[in-house]
Amino acid sequence: MRLLLVLLILLGLPALADETVNDVTGLNPIRVERVLAPTDIEQIVAAVKHHPGPISIGGGRFSMGGQTATDGALQLDMRDFDQILEFSAERREIRVQTGITWREILEYVDPYDLSPQIMQSYANFTVGGSLSVNVHGRYVGEGPLIGSVRSIRLVLADGSLVDASPQQNAELFHGAIGGYGGLGVIVEATLGLVDNSRIARESTVMPLSRYRAWFDREVRGQSDLVLHNGVLYPDSFDTVRAVSYRRTSAALTETARLTPADRSYRLQQAGIRLTSASRTGRILREAALDPLLFRGAKVQWRNHEASLDVRELEPISGPDFSFVLQEYFVPPTQLERFVGELARLSEKHQANLINISIRHAKADPDTLLAWAPEEVFALVLYYRQGSSAKERERAAAWTRELIDAALACGGRYYLPYQIHASREQFLAAYPRAPEFFALKQRLDPGYKFRNRLWDAYYAPSSSISLAR
Repeated sequence: MRLLLVLLILLGLPALADETVNDVTGLNPIRVERVLAPTDIEQIVAAVKHHPGPISIGGGRFSMGGQTATDGALQLDMRDFDQILEFSAERREIRVQTGITWREILEYVDPYDLSPQIMQSYANFTVGGSLSVNVHGRYVGEGPLIGSVRSIRLVLADGSLVDASPQQNAELFHGAIGGYGGLGVIVEATLGLVDNSRIARESTVMPLSRYRAWFDREVRGQSDLVLHNGVLYPDSFDTVRAVSYRRTSAALTETARLTPADRSYRLQQAGIRLTSASRTGRILREAALDPLLFRGAKVQWRNHEASLDVRELEPISGPDFSFVLQEYFVPPTQLERFVGELARLSEKHQANLINISIRHAKADPDTLLAWAPEEVFALVLYYRQGSSAKERERAAAWTRELIDAALACGGRYYLPYQIHASREQFLAAYPRAPEFFALKQRLDPGYKFRNRLWDAYYAPSSSISLAR
């Protein structure tokens, strides 16, 4: 241990010993051996080569089930590994170190009237974290983030540097993206960019029974639409507010090119408190608060909407509660069936659902741990739960039943959240996991890259078999 510490000092790596790390929910404190904050590739390569024990990788720590850490690991905190390495406005691409946040990318490319092709709804995440979970957003006609990635560079378990893309080392490319840090450290990424256009908001309310046909008519294939999502209102689960953003040449009603970093989200935060407080609060949100939020014309830059801050959701956790996400993916024809099961199970378990966002994603057939091997509607659930052992088990029981419901609809569930699924459910939702595991065993035979997710579903025995 002393020799390792000397090595780390010589490498210039900041090191904190016996550190407890957590994620945004506050529900998953994990005691790691130490935390390192690298600033260049050489430091990462040396740490991977010379550290004899497990290594985990963390970014913004917005995953909610221990996917960025494991007990006793050396944790690489990537947030200072955040440089822009290459940019081409002509080729519409940017190459970055993966600890960079999307906000930093937006600030860099906005003067060139460019925008990330695909990203999630909030700009706080690191690129590496987004790649590791293969995020998606509200972008019309797009799917997971992998669809905008030109190439990546990884540090593998033996310390080697490898480039991967859809054309080069394709299996590694499709395994590492969406691979939750299981195959190596993604240290660089080249991302596609698109025009930063003016967009005008449109909003309409309809019964859930009409939404799918309306989507096929008004959203699918509409080349001038940029963003779209539906808001499904609990506790009735039968009304959808459809919110779209369309390219426009109209005058801006919001002149700031990016959302100010110090913007107040008081109204949105008040809505969360109101909605989580009681059924009456949820009724008031649907009847009064959202009509207030969505009233009038709104014309802004695409990058303004892309640069929203996760502070909109604060406070995310407290001494005895946490606001938590889940997400489920179902074929479009199964949307109403799954929502019916969601309503039934939410009532059965008295789940305190605050918001349900409906997104759409095109198929991603090549990613090994694909959550959208075919076209899907995604349902993102935001809910409040207690942090006691009893409340956590109640949430786990509800989650497992929801996973069964999604599987029965031919769908899947998303992996960045609390790790409640059984191994059987995981394998049913991700049938190509054995391919991923075989690739991991080949690239990481000593099970160096670990976190709570892979401890739950991969975790080879001491003989490095896959018998579990």
